[in-house]
Amino acid sequence: VAFGLVPDFLFPLANLTVPQGRDAIFTCVVNNLGGYRVSGDSATARVAWIKADTKAILAIHESVITNNARLSVTHNDFNTWTLNIRNVKREDRGQYMCQVNTDPMKMQTAFLEVVIPPDIIYEETSGDMMVPEGGSVKLVCKANGYPSPNITWKREDSGSILVREGSHSNQKARLTSVDGEVLSLNKVTRSEMGAYLCIAANGVPPSVSKRMMLHVHFHPLIQVPNQLVGAPVNTNVTLQCHVEASPKAINYWTRESGEMIISNDKYYMTDIDNSYYSTQLQLVIKRIHKSDLGGYKCISKNSIGDAEGNIRLYEYDGKFFHGHDANRNKQFMKL
Repeated sequence: VAFGLVPDFLFPLANLTVPQGRDAIFTCVVNNLGGYRVSGDSATARVAWIKADTKAILAIHESVITNNARLSVTHNDFNTWTLNIRNVKREDRGQYMCQVNTDPMKMQTAFLEVVIPPDIIYEETSGDMMVPEGGSVKLVCKANGYPSPNITWKREDSGSILVREGSHSNQKARLTSVDGEVLSLNKVTRSEMGAYLCIAANGVPPSVSKRMMLHVHFHPLIQVPNQLVGAPVNTNVTLQCHVEASPKAINYWTRESGEMIISNDKYYMTDIDNSYYSTQLQLVIKRIHKSDLGGYKCISKNSIGDAEGNIRLYEYDGKFFHGHDANRNKQFMKL
């Protein structure tokens, strides 16, 4: 036999989603608890907290029963009881019950979901990679977290990722991003060299990323914009070669005889990097004399091979142009 108004729950027990390491607070609001008596028991009805999936009693009224220092219960001396779980761990996930020992018993349940932000598994994830031009390479990225993270690949420079459209296709699709743990690159070209980012995200901030540098190796290639350069005596002239090489090449200039040119008051040399593998070579010859006329070579060498470009410097007296070369060479003339 029970006496007094029957307790009832004022609000449903709310489900919680909490990142690992944060605190979880369940709030149970019970009306009419203080005036209710159960036959044979002079005490008022009490609120208990139970882990429903394991049937473990966590707390009764204001006393913690379980041996877990991270749990505490509070009561506001009116109708509100709270179960506090500090620094939640993955094993705290599950169904929780707020129970009142009425006759029959009353209870309500809610679920605690513990989410974990993504974390890169470095020992299972690729580092910087090298592939010969024309070869294939697979970049791998693994991450932990709950829910399971999604992996997205992007170029650090926001460029396109070239992915073969079919298993037997020579066509490549240009994509701004690619999903999946493995990024497969086939018949790799030098334009695919650069930094790639694998980004792991599961909706729990923060998302994380790892940077991987893809090095594409090939022997040097030299392009000479102007193989014939004309300039008047006693003016400065600039010779140019465009080099593509990976790994980085050693670049230098020689005369046609093979004599290496050294920077001094007469010669000024610069290497201007345009990309990971592209370099612009410039040789400035100051106040050219008759002895400076003739052939010059730009030479590029790396661990895979070497290449050279040839330029011929001739005297231009301001009156006579050598056919179609005249317009091409104007940019190198200083009258």
